[in-house]
Amino acid sequence: MSLDVLKDRLPDYARDLRLNLSSLAAEQLLSPQQKAGSFVAAALAANHAPTTQAVVGAFAAEMSPEALNAAKIAASLMAMNNIYYRFVHLVHAADYKTLPAKLRMTAMAKPGVDKVDFELWSLVVSAVNGCGMCLEAHEKVCREAGLSAEQVQAAVRIAAVVHAVARTLAAEEALTPELAAAA
Repeated sequence: MSLDVLKDRLPDYARDLRLNLSSLAAEQLLSPQQKAGSFVAAALAANHAPTTQAVVGAFAAEMSPEALNAAKIAASLMAMNNIYYRFVHLVHAADYKTLPAKLRMTAMAKPGVDKVDFELWSLVVSAVNGCGMCLEAHEKVCREAGLSAEQVQAAVRIAAVVHAVARTLAAEEALTPELAAAA
């Protein structure tokens, strides 16, 4: 499925999502690899097969095989880390903050792409998954590596729109034909 087919599947009430998807696909603030990886990582995190298939189909050609793998690593590891660190952040017992995580994350050390790209994709996934602690950590590394606030914002806007597209399409798929006709 292409990005155009994905946009065509969006219902009329989600017209703004169609427009945002188009404008973000043309985003110029990020490098082509950063933009493509942000789309892919967000789609993987959004966990909706048609969205993931369309996004990977649209953007995989703009990434090296190593970059595509790194976006997958970011989505996979952040799925784990976002749950764990959101718990540590939200539970007010101080002793959890001092305990080692004891979770394997060795792929983060050598993801196969520049550290800033991997950190950006980790930030994107953390935005989709809603982990404030991880958002703060990855945003700080991205900014220290030279990305501007506008570049970070562009990646998070991609995350927001891809997630909204996935949620909207999943909701539409969940409706029975009778409910969809009545809506």
